[in-house]
Amino acid sequence: MVNSKLQQLQQRYDAGEARALYEFVMQRRFGLSRTNILLGKDTNLSADDKAELEIIVQRIAKGEPVQYVLGYEEFCGRNFLVGPGVLIPRPETQQLVQLVQQYLPQGSRVLDVGTGSGCIAITLALAGYKVTALDVSEEALDYARRNAERLGAEVEFRKEDILSAKNEKRRVKNQIDETYSDSSFDCIISNPPYVCEREAAEMDDNVLMHEPHIALFVPDDDPLLFYRVISDYGFQYLTAGSWLFFETNRAYAGQVGELLQQKGYRDVIIVKDQYDNERFVVARMYN
Repeated sequence: MVNSKLQQLQQRYDAGEARALYEFVMQRRFGLSRTNILLGKDTNLSADDKAELEIIVQRIAKGEPVQYVLGYEEFCGRNFLVGPGVLIPRPETQQLVQLVQQYLPQGSRVLDVGTGSGCIAITLALAGYKVTALDVSEEALDYARRNAERLGAEVEFRKEDILSAKNEKRRVKNQIDETYSDSSFDCIISNPPYVCEREAAEMDDNVLMHEPHIALFVPDDDPLLFYRVISDYGFQYLTAGSWLFFETNRAYAGQVGELLQQKGYRDVIIVKDQYDNERFVVARMYN
């Protein structure tokens, strides 16, 4: 059975990736470690589990992300529901959450812009922060609310398009929307869309064909779009001495840092991820 399932996966993936996907499924769904697989325990699945494994392998072999097939992804030690319409949490984003915990004490007020599955917002809420989270996608917010309920996190979720004409007008006039008139935050955190459209050709099909483009891509001629807009939010909603925390395209981390300095932010720091890429930008507002 093992060979047949690997053969199915190898119709789309190379041998190493196919085996990694198989082991991932066996561990996450059926609780079998690599050692268990080497000992042949994956051949002793029940009839129901065998039938389920067949469906799982068929879907993965067609290019569907394994996280969508299983229905969840792990983030900071917790399982978050994911599916079509919501970005799958990435391992490096866990470091972004850790940066907030490094700089801000529990009880701080956090605004998460572009919350997606809610993985950032919920993780911080469960760590003792007071979190408000925004997203333009109702599908994503549905997943985020379900994840918060499942995990027992108290997060205020709001649907908002930060690029809308209304918000653009408000930023230009430096007016605060009455929705936030009683709100101020100690930090804004965001993992916004940052993949340039020209980079799509280099991406895996299972990402390109399944994950929401609205959560991935920015125009080639304006790669800093969301960082510019969100940093403007900071002048309206951050208290003096508060922080910005961004995940970025590794090609533009330096430019994001320069943008924030030009806007008047200080203490700008660029932090590398676990793969030694310049991935995160931290800045502080003193106005």
